[in-house]
Amino acid sequence: MKVFVTRKIPTPGLDLLRKEFAITVNRNNRVLTKEEIIKGIKGKDGLLCLLTDPIDREVIYAEPKLKMIASYAVGYDNIDISAATERGIPVSNTPGVLTETTAELAWALLFSVARHIVEGDTFTRAGKFKGWAPLLMLGQDVTNKTLGIIGAGRIGTAFALKSKGFDMKVIYTDEQRNEHLERELGAKKVPLSELLKESDFVSIHVPLMKATYHLIGEKELRVMKKTAILINTARGPIINEKALVKALTEHWIFGAGLDVYEKEPEISRELKSLDNVVLQPHIGSGTIETRTKMALMAVDNMIAGLKGDIPPNCINKEVFLKKTTK
Repeated sequence: MKVFVTRKIPTPGLDLLRKEFAITVNRNNRVLTKEEIIKGIKGKDGLLCLLTDPIDREVIYAEPKLKMIASYAVGYDNIDISAATERGIPVSNTPGVLTETTAELAWALLFSVARHIVEGDTFTRAGKFKGWAPLLMLGQDVTNKTLGIIGAGRIGTAFALKSKGFDMKVIYTDEQRNEHLERELGAKKVPLSELLKESDFVSIHVPLMKATYHLIGEKELRVMKKTAILINTARGPIINEKALVKALTEHWIFGAGLDVYEKEPEISRELKSLDNVVLQPHIGSGTIETRTKMALMAVDNMIAGLKGDIPPNCINKEVFLKKTTK
């Protein structure tokens, strides 16, 4: 069987994949266009893709031989799952493995914004530091503050639990109660409006879907504290970026830390010009250990799927139910 890989992933994953299948890897260090992906999967049985790849209905129906789609990511809003299910193609992702790593980056962003870490580094390297000054780059304390979690799933929970050492009050909003957070931190489930009003730090950990698109817009940003900091390591379109630029420019909030963007990889010139926002290049899972684990997990999913077994992290298991009932 043959597998097309849309971009080079860590070597251990590719080595394992080569032991099982003939593989073709995109050698260009960039995101492929939809047309290039369609060309790449010609004659292939499997597609190993990234979250940046547009795997829509046209792609999914382009190659009759295609039997398995393994995504090297947790989120799968870039894949038309319903179209894949119609075609009987299992789709998998890589959940769990990047939970702690992404939570760690969210904390790195929180501290970077709260204490002007990036701005201070630039200031110092430019030779502007002339000695200690009482009003130089005053930031925000973290200890004893209120932490608001939007989305108390795996990553949101891991992020919240790391607040223990800072004696923070934790509140969260989610469709379900998180008894683990309530038991461990005394966390309280509250409506989004209350969370935004009360929190000193707000961190977003919900998936992108119709209900969360532009979940944070001008209305929501205006009710936040002027000293509040907003962190997003989930998906860019959850925040209305134009509204955020306005909020940061007019200082409705203290600052923001972003790892994802509304029109990624494009970032607005206005956002890049602000010094009260820290910008990262979507590296939430970006550690050697985690990216390697993701590669091995994606390959394990691919191997299982092409052998006719249910992938360990199958998103649309109903595909196999349909097969057994035929």
